[in-house]
Amino acid sequence: GRYKASLVDSEQYLLTCQRYIEMNPVRANMVEHPAEYAWSSYLVNAGGKLSDLVTLHESYLHLGANAAERQFAYRALFDSGLSDETLAEIRDAANKGWALGSSWFLQRIEAMLARPVRRQGRGGDRKSAGYRKTEQVNRN
Repeated sequence: GRYKASLVDSEQYLLTCQRYIEMNPVRANMVEHPAEYAWSSYLVNAGGKLSDLVTLHESYLHLGANAAERQFAYRALFDSGLSDETLAEIRDAANKGWALGSSWFLQRIEAMLARPVRRQGRGGDRKSAGYRKTEQVNRN
Protein backbone atom coordinates (compact mmCIF):
# COMPACT_ATOMS: atom_id res chain seq x y z
CA GLY A 1 0.00 0.00 0.00
CA ARG A 2 0.87 3.63 0.26
CA TYR A 3 2.46 3.42 3.68
CA LYS A 4 5.52 1.26 4.01
CA ALA A 5 6.50 -0.46 7.22
CA SER A 6 9.28 -2.74 8.33
CA LEU A 7 10.05 -4.54 11.55
CA VAL A 8 13.35 -3.12 12.84
CA ASP A 9 15.90 -4.59 15.24
CA SER A 10 16.08 -1.52 17.48
CA GLU A 11 19.37 -2.49 19.10
CA GLN A 12 21.30 -2.20 15.84
CA TYR A 13 19.15 -0.41 13.29
CA LEU A 14 16.79 2.07 14.97
CA LEU A 15 19.16 5.03 15.02
CA THR A 16 20.31 4.20 11.48
CA CYS A 17 16.68 4.26 10.34
CA GLN A 18 16.12 7.55 12.15
CA ARG A 19 19.10 9.02 10.29
CA TYR A 20 17.71 7.66 7.04
CA ILE A 21 14.30 9.24 7.67
CA GLU A 22 15.63 12.57 8.89
CA MET A 23 18.01 12.84 5.93
CA ASN A 24 15.25 12.18 3.35
CA PRO A 25 14.45 15.91 2.88
CA VAL A 26 18.18 16.57 2.39
CA ARG A 27 18.54 13.78 -0.19
CA ALA A 28 15.43 15.17 -1.95
CA ASN A 29 17.10 18.62 -2.10
CA MET A 30 14.26 20.17 -0.11
CA VAL A 31 16.63 21.52 2.57
CA GLU A 32 20.38 21.58 3.14
CA HIS A 33 20.25 20.24 6.72
CA PRO A 34 17.62 18.11 8.52
CA ALA A 35 17.14 20.85 11.14
CA GLU A 36 15.63 23.04 8.41
CA TYR A 37 12.77 20.64 7.68
CA ALA A 38 9.70 21.64 9.70
CA TRP A 39 8.28 18.11 10.01
CA SER A 40 11.50 16.44 11.13
CA SER A 41 12.16 15.15 14.64
CA TYR A 42 15.80 16.19 14.24
CA LEU A 43 15.38 19.34 16.38
CA VAL A 44 13.83 17.26 19.16
CA ASN A 45 16.60 14.64 19.13
CA ALA A 46 19.56 16.88 18.30
CA GLY A 47 18.50 20.18 19.80
CA GLY A 48 16.19 19.45 22.70
CA LYS A 49 13.09 21.07 21.18
CA LEU A 50 9.99 20.05 23.11
CA SER A 51 7.29 18.16 21.24
CA ASP A 52 4.23 16.21 22.31
CA LEU A 53 4.46 14.28 19.04
CA VAL A 54 7.83 12.64 19.66
CA THR A 55 8.50 9.89 22.19
CA LEU A 56 12.20 9.35 22.82
CA HIS A 57 13.14 5.73 22.11
CA GLU A 58 15.19 3.69 24.56
CA SER A 59 18.01 3.43 22.01
CA TYR A 60 18.16 7.22 21.84
CA LEU A 61 18.13 7.50 25.64
CA HIS A 62 21.20 5.23 25.80
CA LEU A 63 23.23 7.76 23.79
CA GLY A 64 24.09 9.71 26.93
CA ALA A 65 23.54 10.15 30.65
CA ASN A 66 21.64 13.42 30.20
CA ALA A 67 19.85 15.41 27.52
CA ALA A 68 22.92 17.42 26.50
CA GLU A 69 25.05 14.27 26.04
CA ARG A 70 22.29 12.54 24.03
CA GLN A 71 21.81 15.56 21.78
CA PHE A 72 25.55 15.85 21.16
CA ALA A 73 25.83 12.13 20.36
CA TYR A 74 22.81 12.30 18.08
CA ARG A 75 24.24 15.25 16.13
CA ALA A 76 27.50 13.30 15.78
CA LEU A 77 25.59 10.47 14.04
CA PHE A 78 24.98 12.88 11.17
CA ASP A 79 28.67 13.70 10.67
CA SER A 80 28.89 10.90 8.12
CA GLY A 81 26.35 9.79 5.58
CA LEU A 82 24.81 6.38 5.18
CA SER A 83 26.46 4.05 2.70
CA ASP A 84 24.70 3.17 -0.54
CA GLU A 85 24.44 -0.40 0.76
CA THR A 86 22.68 0.74 3.95
CA LEU A 87 20.32 2.99 1.98
CA ALA A 88 19.42 0.07 -0.30
CA GLU A 89 18.96 -2.28 2.66
CA ILE A 90 16.53 0.11 4.40
CA ARG A 91 14.63 0.83 1.18
CA ASP A 92 14.31 -2.86 0.32
CA ALA A 93 13.07 -3.71 3.81
CA ALA A 94 10.43 -0.97 3.74
CA ASN A 95 9.31 -1.52 0.16
CA LYS A 96 9.19 -5.30 0.30
CA GLY A 97 7.93 -5.78 3.85
CA TRP A 98 11.13 -7.40 5.08
CA ALA A 99 12.50 -7.17 8.59
CA LEU A 100 15.70 -5.20 9.15
CA GLY A 101 18.25 -6.47 11.61
CA SER A 102 21.05 -8.86 12.45
CA SER A 103 21.02 -12.46 11.20
CA TRP A 104 20.10 -13.65 14.68
CA PHE A 105 17.17 -11.19 14.82
CA LEU A 106 15.93 -12.22 11.37
CA GLN A 107 16.16 -15.94 12.22
CA ARG A 108 14.20 -15.36 15.41
CA ILE A 109 11.46 -13.43 13.60
CA GLU A 110 11.25 -16.04 10.83
CA ALA A 111 10.83 -18.77 13.45
CA MET A 112 8.10 -16.79 15.23
CA LEU A 113 6.18 -16.02 12.01
CA ALA A 114 6.97 -19.28 10.20
CA ARG A 115 7.67 -17.30 7.01
CA PRO A 116 10.65 -15.59 5.38
CA VAL A 117 11.24 -11.97 6.39
CA ARG A 118 14.28 -11.28 4.22
CA ARG A 119 15.52 -11.81 0.69
CA GLN A 120 15.73 -15.49 -0.15
CA GLY A 121 18.44 -17.07 -2.23
CA ARG A 122 17.61 -17.63 -5.85
CA GLY A 123 17.74 -20.91 -7.68
CA GLY A 124 21.02 -22.36 -8.86
CA ASP A 125 22.86 -21.47 -12.00
CA ARG A 126 21.62 -24.18 -14.35
CA LYS A 127 24.87 -24.05 -16.31
CA SER A 128 27.12 -24.68 -13.32
CA ALA A 129 28.57 -28.12 -12.69
CA GLY A 130 27.42 -28.02 -9.05
CA TYR A 131 23.80 -27.37 -10.02
CA ARG A 132 23.78 -30.10 -12.66
CA LYS A 133 25.28 -32.57 -10.20
CA THR A 134 22.58 -31.73 -7.60
CA GLU A 135 19.83 -32.13 -10.22
CA GLN A 136 21.22 -35.48 -11.32
CA VAL A 137 21.28 -36.76 -7.72
CA ASN A 138 17.71 -35.52 -7.16
CA ARG A 139 16.44 -37.38 -10.23
CA ASN A 140 17.95 -40.71 -9.15
